[in-house]
Amino acid sequence: MKIEQIYTGCLAQGAYYIESKGEVAIIDPLREVHPYIERAARDQAKIKYIFETHFHADFVSGHVTLSKETGAPIIYGPNANPSFDCIVAEDGQEFKVGELTIKVLHTPGHTMESTTYLLQDAKGKDHAIFSGDTLFLGDVGRPDLAQKATDMTQEDLAGILYDSLRTKIMPLADDITVYPAHGAGSACGKNMMKETVDTLGNQKKMNYALRPDMSKEEFVKEVTDGLLPPPQYFPLNVKMNKEGYEDVKEVIERGTQALSPEAFETAANETGAVVLDVRHQNDFVEAHIPRSIFIGLNGSFAPWVGALIADVHQPILLIAPEGKEEEAITRLSRVGFDGTLGYLKGGVAAWQDAGKEVDSLESISADTFKERLTQNIPVFDVRKETEFNAEHVADANLTPLDFLNDHLAEFPADETFYVHCAGGYRSVIAASILKSRGIHNLVDVAGGFAAIKKVGIATTDFVCPNSGS
Repeated sequence: MKIEQIYTGCLAQGAYYIESKGEVAIIDPLREVHPYIERAARDQAKIKYIFETHFHADFVSGHVTLSKETGAPIIYGPNANPSFDCIVAEDGQEFKVGELTIKVLHTPGHTMESTTYLLQDAKGKDHAIFSGDTLFLGDVGRPDLAQKATDMTQEDLAGILYDSLRTKIMPLADDITVYPAHGAGSACGKNMMKETVDTLGNQKKMNYALRPDMSKEEFVKEVTDGLLPPPQYFPLNVKMNKEGYEDVKEVIERGTQALSPEAFETAANETGAVVLDVRHQNDFVEAHIPRSIFIGLNGSFAPWVGALIADVHQPILLIAPEGKEEEAITRLSRVGFDGTLGYLKGGVAAWQDAGKEVDSLESISADTFKERLTQNIPVFDVRKETEFNAEHVADANLTPLDFLNDHLAEFPADETFYVHCAGGYRSVIAASILKSRGIHNLVDVAGGFAAIKKVGIATTDFVCPNSGS
């Protein structure tokens, strides 16, 4: 028996490869499916089943393409109704993979089709659960994403999730391994641990949602408290996962067209494409195409694209480090952004050599920022509210990057203001968005709050009364 967690840090997502006696099951695959096919080939094994725990909202799964390329059927739990052929399993139904058995445990609540898969070994002993978004490490799946599809409230769904956990998962043995679909950093939960594998027994001790003395009313209150609005791309990803999508190979082929500066500029003007700069933030600070948006590959690239570029159908033109173009297109496709039209051949240097205009971003060190703070300057912190509430620059304004568009009216029209995040990545994203909207009277603080603390700038842990969300 082989169980391999294939974890993608950018999405905080875990896919799973299970092999026994030459047969393979894949659970919640990513959209680029060749790694799974090649993995099975190395084991001289055949992919027999593709299991989906639910219709994912935060990424486009590879189930449709993987089934097409291998002939393996797609399996969902009860209540699933996709537009493509699949096996909609019954609660308790079993599937054999070599000497192993995978048993369907219908665990609705996150969504109504949400299903946990229980893996039993050759002797029939319960070995592990693949819990999807039903049970995370330290948390459970948010119950607000399926409201429109079910005509239920988030409280209704939370109550159903409470029952699922207590009737299907908590009665299982403590030594069972928990393999969740996501870890810390995913927008599908709010309190996940940094670990990606744990025992069920430890989760019964550590996870607030599994307290044995917890009433349904307490559970509903705790699991719905503090939920931020989901990213706008979530419903579009659900739609793609439910109805199907274009093969990622075609998306990559279309997007990897090398465009001269003239062709790039023409395409931008004619299509209204977003010019997306995915280089390191320091390169963007030094020189970039005017009105381009920075979201660097070196951070949580795909989730930030999904959160800040609302329409997955938006045409995109790329500015990428040489050799990273296909990686960028692949990672965009993971969250359903299939509209990449090409990339700027030769990058910003070629753009400049062609005599075309470039812009830059003023960025200062934390030491210089400390000197200027004596002038009572306006400071905007684009970290998350929880980060801000833990500690922030005294008198700073909270304008979280996730909801920057809701705060545009708060930025001074003429006075210079200063923007920072935790380490320098998110503040440059924020600055690029503001500049693309004609707001140029800003200065980035390089190194963010980490650098700010090192130089001894006064901070406070008081919650800002006008923090918004």
